[in-house]
Amino acid sequence: MTSVLTGRPAPTGPARTEPAAARRRTRVLALPEARWAAAATALFLLGLSLRLTGAPGWTWGAAYALAYAAGGWEPARAGLRALAARTLDVDLLMVVAALGAAAVGQVTDGALLIVIFATSGALEALATARTADSVRGLLDLAPATATRLRADGTEETVAPAGLTVGDTLLVRPGERIGADGRVLDGMSEVDQATITGEPLPVAKAPGDDVFAGTLNGTGALRVRVGRDAADSVIARIVRMVRDASETKAPTQLFIEKAEQRYSLGMVAATLAVFAVPLAFGAALTGSLLRAMTFMIVASPCAVVLATMPPLLSAIANAGRHGVLVKSAVVMERLGEVDAVALDKTGTLTEGTPRLTDVVPLPGSGLSERELLTLAAAAEHPSEHPLARAVLDAARTRGLALPTAHDFASAPGVGVSAVVGGRTVAVGAPVRLLGEPAAADRAAAVVTRLEAGGRTAVVVRVDGVPAGVLGVADRVRADAVATVAALAALTGTRPVLLTGDNPRAAARLAGEVGICDVRAGLLPEGKVAAVRERQDAGHRLLVVGDGVNDAPALAAAHTGVAMGRAGSDLALETADAVIVRDELAAVPAVVALSRRARRLVAQNLAIAAVFICGLAVWDLAGALPLPLGVLGHEGSTVLVGLNGLRLLRESAWRAAARAGAERERPDRAAHPGGMDGT
Repeated sequence: MTSVLTGRPAPTGPARTEPAAARRRTRVLALPEARWAAAATALFLLGLSLRLTGAPGWTWGAAYALAYAAGGWEPARAGLRALAARTLDVDLLMVVAALGAAAVGQVTDGALLIVIFATSGALEALATARTADSVRGLLDLAPATATRLRADGTEETVAPAGLTVGDTLLVRPGERIGADGRVLDGMSEVDQATITGEPLPVAKAPGDDVFAGTLNGTGALRVRVGRDAADSVIARIVRMVRDASETKAPTQLFIEKAEQRYSLGMVAATLAVFAVPLAFGAALTGSLLRAMTFMIVASPCAVVLATMPPLLSAIANAGRHGVLVKSAVVMERLGEVDAVALDKTGTLTEGTPRLTDVVPLPGSGLSERELLTLAAAAEHPSEHPLARAVLDAARTRGLALPTAHDFASAPGVGVSAVVGGRTVAVGAPVRLLGEPAAADRAAAVVTRLEAGGRTAVVVRVDGVPAGVLGVADRVRADAVATVAALAALTGTRPVLLTGDNPRAAARLAGEVGICDVRAGLLPEGKVAAVRERQDAGHRLLVVGDGVNDAPALAAAHTGVAMGRAGSDLALETADAVIVRDELAAVPAVVALSRRARRLVAQNLAIAAVFICGLAVWDLAGALPLPLGVLGHEGSTVLVGLNGLRLLRESAWRAAARAGAERERPDRAAHPGGMDGT
């Protein structure tokens, strides 16, 4: 693909960020669930401190009672509602177990259980609210107004929602385009990274399609509206994200999937332990004590701690290494993935164009340094991404740039300026090749660079082509190793999903070792590709960073966003965020999740042995309440400590090594990172 160099007003930040969306984020304490959870936690810590320091019992007792009330009333209400609908959920069971613990003197245990559940509910509410914020914020990409041309040529300002198919819009330089349509007149370059993910602005001329919400460059365009506002690509992205979030199968920690049977079984067993001996003439006090002991030893405290500490420890460890995993459910799901789809721009690549080639033409009399000096001096006043790439390369090489005069920018052509008494033009090959002999030499270089997936830029000096520059988006240093590690972890090669052109996508795929390439995809195309893989039975992990990736992130089994240049919508829609933009963290966090799942299984086995053993002892013999509590607490402490092993630095190093070790036999079988196909 050939792009043109033109000067244009550039936004201060990356085009894929939406600051308006960020300003509309729900505050944590704006959610009632978060306020109640914070209050319950504070009261629990107060009560624990008072008890440990030997304060009077009524002081810490009151603090614990308030903690029970603050954190327990919401799950209790939800549990009672479920009970009214003839279902018994673990929320109500937790409240009953907490009250039972308090009834036999284990007030601290019960309060801790309440705090755990209140905090879990608050995190779930926050994740839901933030996703809704980001979907609403996406609408801020569309301009508030558009300029419609009447039949008599006069202008009127209207809301984009009021546009109809066939209307003609005037889009001035630096404005966002108000509707999907086709260019009738004018030439410019349009930054449409929010829609397609392409790293460079795309030249637009009469007959080319444009999208609502994309940013016009320096040229003025007249655009005929082709779709109603409700059917624009940006509106469809909003709908796809919302629908995918709503229709995505509800996820739970796998221990919670058996909550109905466990809850009913525990309640029935507790009632039986109380009622059966009583029916055969046992004393009321003894039967009640046996039943309460049974409730304590059979309560799911150890089971809850068997599940949460490994996952929460893994979350904390990942967070220290720049990976934000949004919930324990997500951490569990990361370990289930068996296929991966990767975005191109901003994910496998850095998302910033870099100068890769400086080729003086024979007969120009210029060296590489001289050619780059002239081109950079002419580009100095421009803010186009390609101009910035040329200037960055000149600065990196320490070139002193002379002052340029008579700077001019022409949409669809490029820039020109007088540098050191010489007229220098930099821009699109199709416009600047000039006289035949030099044009033939330049065309050969242009063809070679573009065949390699680079954007070719011609430099003309005094009307004669003097050289060609090659610009490309640079592949991340860890991309090849990451692709190989993910292939080894999942057993299948990742697929590349990108809105960029097929030639650039194929070049990138060849460099990093991907064979399955889906290029030129709009957001709905990415979602279709995701659903195709998932319909085939895969649990797909999608890694991306842009607005155009958000629907795919929402539809996938698990979505991971690159954080540094990621859009607000992608960051909020994704289940996890790579904050430091280190791509190698993706296979590491997958391996860490798998280790956490193994620890959960170990802990559940330990908890089951203790619960079954103590319950049988209580039923078959006479388990003393203090011994039952000791056994119950011992199992709780044991599984908790086992789960906390994942907090250690060595746990992350082992996870990072896991992918590398799995990668080696794979790369040995397929040298160069390819599948051998």
